[in-house]
Amino acid sequence: MRVSQNVLKTILQSNVAEVKFARRDPKPGFPPWRRMLCTNSGQLLNSSKGRSVLRYTPPVQSLKYNPDMKNLVVTWDIFMQDYRNITVDRCELVSLVPANDQFWEYFTTAVIQMTSQEKLEFMKV
Repeated sequence: MRVSQNVLKTILQSNVAEVKFARRDPKPGFPPWRRMLCTNSGQLLNSSKGRSVLRYTPPVQSLKYNPDMKNLVVTWDIFMQDYRNITVDRCELVSLVPANDQFWEYFTTAVIQMTSQEKLEFMKV
């Protein structure tokens, strides 16, 4: 399902989302699309598990650009364990998991079992 910038921002506040989006700057040898497991849930990211398992650290400075003007959503990438930009010009919501104990159940049964190679394949769509 295609999503707008405002809808995606709202979803990410209380969920972990699997999204697929077009790369803003295509890279030779890489697919034109990228897939990401991400969230902006303060409750999840600031929890003790969020800080230790997801290695979340709050930003230390503000952005030097306005993501809204570039049609971007800044979010925490669970695999890369860092903030990333999603271009919502061509963004699809693949799946959602509530950012609560249901996410940790999903994380321990599916995500933590993935090898580095499987995570790379996931991101390549």
